[in-house]
Amino acid sequence: MPTNSPTHPIIRTAVALAALALAACQGLERAPSVTAPAQAAATFAMTDATDPYIWMEDADSPRAIDWARKQNAHTFAALESGPLYQKLYKDALTVSTTRDRIPAIRFAGGDTVRDFWQDEKSVRGVWRETSIESYRSGSPAWQTVLDLDAVATAEKANWVWKGAQCLPPAMQRCIVKLSDGGKDAVTLREYDIAAKRFVDGGFVAAESKQDFEWWDADTLYIGRDWGGDTLTTSGYPYVIKAWKRGTPIESAHEVFRGKKSDVAAGPTVLRDPDGRPRAVIVEQAVTYFEERYFLLTPRGAVQLPFPLRSSLKGFVDGQVVIEVKQDVPEQGLLEGDLASFDLAALQADPAKARASVVLRAARNEAFDGVAATRGRLLVALYRDVKGTLVSLRHDARGWTRESVAMPDDGSVDIEAADDASERAIVTTRGFLTPTEQWLVDAAKGTRIKLRNLPAQFDASRDVVEQHWAVSRDGTRIPYFVVRPKDLVMNGSAPTLLYAYGGFQVSETPFYSGVFGRLWLERGGVLVVANIRGGGEFGPRWHRAGLKENRQKVFDDFFAVAHAIVDDKLTSPRRLGIMGGSNGGLLMGVAMTQHPELFHAVVIQVPLFDMLRYTKIGAGASWIGEYGDPSIPAERAYIEKYSPYQHLMPGVAYPEVLFETSTKDDRVHPAHARKAAARLEDIGVPFYYYENVDGGHGADANLLERAKRSALEFTYLSKKLMD
Repeated sequence: MPTNSPTHPIIRTAVALAALALAACQGLERAPSVTAPAQAAATFAMTDATDPYIWMEDADSPRAIDWARKQNAHTFAALESGPLYQKLYKDALTVSTTRDRIPAIRFAGGDTVRDFWQDEKSVRGVWRETSIESYRSGSPAWQTVLDLDAVATAEKANWVWKGAQCLPPAMQRCIVKLSDGGKDAVTLREYDIAAKRFVDGGFVAAESKQDFEWWDADTLYIGRDWGGDTLTTSGYPYVIKAWKRGTPIESAHEVFRGKKSDVAAGPTVLRDPDGRPRAVIVEQAVTYFEERYFLLTPRGAVQLPFPLRSSLKGFVDGQVVIEVKQDVPEQGLLEGDLASFDLAALQADPAKARASVVLRAARNEAFDGVAATRGRLLVALYRDVKGTLVSLRHDARGWTRESVAMPDDGSVDIEAADDASERAIVTTRGFLTPTEQWLVDAAKGTRIKLRNLPAQFDASRDVVEQHWAVSRDGTRIPYFVVRPKDLVMNGSAPTLLYAYGGFQVSETPFYSGVFGRLWLERGGVLVVANIRGGGEFGPRWHRAGLKENRQKVFDDFFAVAHAIVDDKLTSPRRLGIMGGSNGGLLMGVAMTQHPELFHAVVIQVPLFDMLRYTKIGAGASWIGEYGDPSIPAERAYIEKYSPYQHLMPGVAYPEVLFETSTKDDRVHPAHARKAAARLEDIGVPFYYYENVDGGHGADANLLERAKRSALEFTYLSKKLMD
């Protein structure tokens, strides 16, 4: 999960895919929502011994890859053979590689900004920099910092960029993260910006799922696989060490040790605006949503008085800012608050430190982005899933709040903030409104437009609406509809419905040239559902769909599907759905609980076998979201919806498209493989595509991204438009 906060990046890596979905339904009489208790009991693969496809959990086994290649060949023959695919691929490639895209710039010390750029010439990408003045001119003089295509070619390696972390304030020494084929596991290598080369004898750490922070030019705090029993059951580090320059990594000094049963542990260095380190805080993720925080001191790690359900969001004016995800009456905190603790008070005596409320969201509001400048805290505050921007200042009297005017009725995203000045990069967008990039002065509350994305598709014939469906338990569920203005509401519109519904990830308005050109321009309708499990209304919206309440998430999705059918926007014959990762689980439940409601299902890098998910990939880290199938009481509600076990012979399932990646070390490809193999076994047709290099995003480079998009929309067109 991309984040603007210093929260542990391994844990908060986006589980959500950037892909979206549209749904179409046609004239079928509304069926009652099929809840898990009403379904036939699962009888397939209820134990390891009765699972005929458990061998597919070896990601790189020749047998599994041979099976995947055969499925790929079938899919390519069926979907790539006609002129439609070639046109859609060309359009997707044009959008993906256009130089009119807005660079994702980040502040890089002084007046410098950097971004990582991919296009038709730099397929893997180039890390580059320029001055903010040059960038504002509209014709920036970019200087290449690192050419990843050249590095990969020279080293005969399949490198995928996973970012870099540079040492403040100069930002000239950086640790670059390189992934083999897109895996979450990365190799760390120190890079000298001025010399434009990797540092001889510098910091280098071999491939591992690892997390690190610079302390000073000669010290890293790092968590990784140290050998022996130093990874959690989820496969992430829980031992943090201080590593000194010039010493072998094996000699690094241990400063924190969590537990193997944790999800992970990772360091955060708090700095003043001039880059001077003030403290190291270690986050011990007990579960995916429960963290203990420790301050590293000369006398050892001291636990901080943060709520167990909270997350670190920033550091400004000596204040450590957290998001509170549970009521804490004794501290005057409510679920959903932003709160702060004075660092000096924490260092003096954590037990006596008291929290202050920074910002309290209303019930229809949520924070979806927090970042610190030199003296301000910027917050993207959403109201009914529409973004605003708030600037907060701390002084002796506490926190004061000001609004920063931004375009209405769309998304507001804080892309970067400069903790050495009051500058921030903020983007705004809507479903039909191209992305705009702004340079915001957090102190003055002003903004200057830096870039405006040219329209990537013709949106003049479309309109955006927000509606509300009513779920089974009476909860109102918002959803967006993007449709032609002159659409005749007779149930015939090819519609793609997308939702995610998990991990407190919000589905806010977005602008996508691929969706616009490959779907909307061709008469398709897009529906985005803001179902529970997400973060659209803060932690409470997420908590409402956890564990034993998971069926509510699915019921919300079905409620939106029924609403657009009842309104005659579409019909089951014209309704398709799409989702990835946790959203892929949602797709699996939808096709097994309501096969009659959907005619096309795109299932991207999914979870599917929920009875074994904790034993596959990084699944054990998500017990806080889904529950633990090894505990009988929790297994009981998981097995009621686990899609893999509910794939039964004799059911008229829609012909689905599975997409996964051999290199996905987060949501293992076994989930998609096993589901497809089960369908094959019971004689249900499907399409399957496994990319061998894509990682969890299933697209290691721009060419692969275009290919995947073309496959998806060729499939959707055949199923919903023909």
